[in-house]
Amino acid sequence: MLPLLGLCLALPFCAGSLEEAQSWGDTSEQVALRVPRQVRLLQRLKTKPLMTEFSVKSTIISRYAFTTVACRMLNRASEDQEITFQMQIPAAAFITNFTMLIGDKVYQGEITEKEKKNGDKVKEKRNKTTEDSGEKGTETFRASVVLPSKDKAAFLLSYEELLQRRLGKYEHVVSVRPQQLAGRLTVEVTVLERSGIAALEVLGLQNSRRQGSGRGQDDSGPPPSTVINQNETFAKVVFKPTVVQQAKIAQNGILGDFIIRYDVNREQSIGDIQVLNGYFVHYFAPKDLPPLPKNVVFVLDSSASMVGTKLRQTKDALFTILHDLRPQDRFNIIGFSNRVKVWKDHLVSVTPNNIRDGKVYIHHMSPTGGTDINGALQRGIRLLSDFVAHNDIEDRSVSLLIFLTDGKPTAGETHTLKILNNTREAARGRVCIFTVGIGADVDFRLLEKLSLENCGLTRHVHEDHDARAQLIGFYDEIRTPLLSDIRVDYPPGLVEHATRTLFPNYFNGSEIIIAGKLVDREMDRLHVEVTASNSKKFVVLKKDVPLEPRRMGNDVPGIPRPKGGGQEDPNHLERLWSYLTLKELLSSWLQSVEEPEREQLRQEVQALAVNHRFLTPFTSMTLKSAPRTETPEDAYGTPAATGPETVMQSLRGAHLQPGPALKEPYNPRIKVSKTSADGDPHFVVDFPLSNLTVCFNIDGQPGHILRLVSDHADSGVTVNGELIGAPAPPNGHKKQRTYFRTITILVNKPERSYLEITPTRVILDGGNRLVLPCNQSAAVGSQGLEVSVSANAKVTVAIQGNVAFVILLHLYKKPAAYQRNHLGFYVANGQGLSDNCHGLLGQFLNQEARLTGLSKNPAHPSVPEAGERSEAVLEVKGHQVPVVWKQRKIYNGEEQVDCWFARNNAANLIDGGYKDYLAAHPFDSETTFGPGTSRGL
Repeated sequence: MLPLLGLCLALPFCAGSLEEAQSWGDTSEQVALRVPRQVRLLQRLKTKPLMTEFSVKSTIISRYAFTTVACRMLNRASEDQEITFQMQIPAAAFITNFTMLIGDKVYQGEITEKEKKNGDKVKEKRNKTTEDSGEKGTETFRASVVLPSKDKAAFLLSYEELLQRRLGKYEHVVSVRPQQLAGRLTVEVTVLERSGIAALEVLGLQNSRRQGSGRGQDDSGPPPSTVINQNETFAKVVFKPTVVQQAKIAQNGILGDFIIRYDVNREQSIGDIQVLNGYFVHYFAPKDLPPLPKNVVFVLDSSASMVGTKLRQTKDALFTILHDLRPQDRFNIIGFSNRVKVWKDHLVSVTPNNIRDGKVYIHHMSPTGGTDINGALQRGIRLLSDFVAHNDIEDRSVSLLIFLTDGKPTAGETHTLKILNNTREAARGRVCIFTVGIGADVDFRLLEKLSLENCGLTRHVHEDHDARAQLIGFYDEIRTPLLSDIRVDYPPGLVEHATRTLFPNYFNGSEIIIAGKLVDREMDRLHVEVTASNSKKFVVLKKDVPLEPRRMGNDVPGIPRPKGGGQEDPNHLERLWSYLTLKELLSSWLQSVEEPEREQLRQEVQALAVNHRFLTPFTSMTLKSAPRTETPEDAYGTPAATGPETVMQSLRGAHLQPGPALKEPYNPRIKVSKTSADGDPHFVVDFPLSNLTVCFNIDGQPGHILRLVSDHADSGVTVNGELIGAPAPPNGHKKQRTYFRTITILVNKPERSYLEITPTRVILDGGNRLVLPCNQSAAVGSQGLEVSVSANAKVTVAIQGNVAFVILLHLYKKPAAYQRNHLGFYVANGQGLSDNCHGLLGQFLNQEARLTGLSKNPAHPSVPEAGERSEAVLEVKGHQVPVVWKQRKIYNGEEQVDCWFARNNAANLIDGGYKDYLAAHPFDSETTFGPGTSRGL
């Protein structure tokens, strides 16, 4: 049990209460003298815990989203105080980790099988928000702790979800409701889609997730301070409002939902198949097909509880929906209370007169009586079955029953299991039932099972001003069926543990997703067959899809596996497969009525969820004390997909394997080259053919990413460096210093590989993702790329034998205020880079330069004579630049370089200006200069 700690995780699936959790804390302060209300309010205002930071980072790879929420709080009061962290998460998401730092103590979450007696397990409680539930809803995670006076706390929550395509768009929603103005508030969403991103948009903040019809778009635009960087396959969206900007949106800190929508480019044949480390995912979303005719019966609850707004808005929605029916459709309308009333005794065609009469029938419905759900369902199914059986329908069609109610069964058959059995036996898989629950009193579990068992979907619609739009939005998702009876087949013996491969219908704007395992990881092709019915014909699609099997480096013994937040398994396709499998197992458990089968499904869910760290109805989370590391981030870890590691892990590259220790190709004390960018940053360019060295400074801004070497179109090599800021030393002329905290290298030939280097680790993805700590010597190499780490000294990167870079590690044991751990970048060998190479350093490689304005010294033409002026004019690449004589230290200060210094931020020396060398993201390969410009990964 945690000392002085009251904890309540308001999560689904468990029981408990905040009051019980609070009882863990010190109860000695529960008795106090009565204090006037005005004084108590003033005290609360003075001592309210301060939220110093609230940040959300999401990384979406191939529709699969990893999200981490970090919150830091300070108890400013002079006494211990309870603080609460809460976060709304999508109902479809699985929590993968939760960690707390209370003072100097760390409590790490561990997913375990749920036992009947929880003991000291985290007390959890299902706590849906009042505004959302079901597939489109949210659930609230809440943790409360007693924080000592003047102490700090940090919370980290990680969750994962597979984005569903609806109305032609994927939607990622981040709840930004810190409950108070945060000192630093950041939402950062990174999207990586191999097939290409289409139509990305950022909506204005919304205080409701309820979607409208989808026919009108939110045109308010992104919220203030939102920055969007995007290329063909990569997008990064950052929302970073100041405290003033937050207050203008909502002074109480409830800003709303930050929503990103996008779609992807896709082929129109068999779909998109992606493979990684023995797992595959198949996305199938055809379009431009003729719609299937619909046979649809609208079943509307007209019981007494529907009186007022609910019935009026439902009628309004149905008026709109009736006008949307196509000429080839057939329809009918049922109103029910304790009696079932049918508009026509058979389905009718869509004509102006029938639509008019149907609207009149709906208009005259009045609320009265009870709720005979069973009778209404049976009558609707019989209408559809009779129409199909007694009519020679030329076109293939789909039969849909759209059922709307606001309550529970109170008339006719009221037993839930009998209603489900009766419906299942009547529908027999030939009628798909789509249920809509209206308001807070509906039996949503019954509606959910009705849809699950009868090939439909369910929605929970809220009784408020936009209920009409919610109903129309739900109908829009199913208004255009394109295919029915879809079956996806893979060769037996080559694929195992595949998720569902049979689908009753495919609606325009949606997507079918199948994931599984490949028996042979080295197979290069996969035969796929898709069969389905479309309007007048039977569709068969066949294709041998080329595969690119890849392995992850962390599968190799000896490579340390990261901890926390789902990092045990960095393969995002395996995470996606386990997510889909769990969802299907839970759905099967929900539908099952036989106890042995339910128990078997429960055990399967538990085993898979524990293995992949998912919090489900059958697993629970235990908080355990963990050792404190140097930084909070290390203590509570990061999820499998935050930061550049994630971007890299999904991309194709060279097949890299850790090998035996390679012979050190370079020594830190050996002068590999003077050409470098190091320190503040100071740039040095060596012209060996001219016996000349030139240097210059670039006054960058923290967070900017500078293009150092840009040769993507020719040699396939790109090097970028990200800056970090620090205060300037006292009495200096600068206001701030900047250093390189990250060097990223993209190698595009012969295979694509991504390399990220920081002072603490090297992350390499050439199809296999490797994480090498910088405090241990190691070497890896394959396909012409070699990376070696000299512990706490440097990282050497050799490419194809004719390009080599050395990255020096500048580490401080006790750094001064103006010092930061940082990197120095050195070009050891640039022979393999082309004459078109550019970048702050790259543009000078393989070039010649000369000085004018000095007397010639045959021995040292670039050194001024004694008594001669230390100024000259440098001629390079057609530029004439005034320079002055200077001395500069490189190689960790071990070498002093004599150089000619170009002032004014290298004006006239470099092509263009500072902004021309800013990269949009760490692996941006675009260059403003030279032929073959390209942008992207």
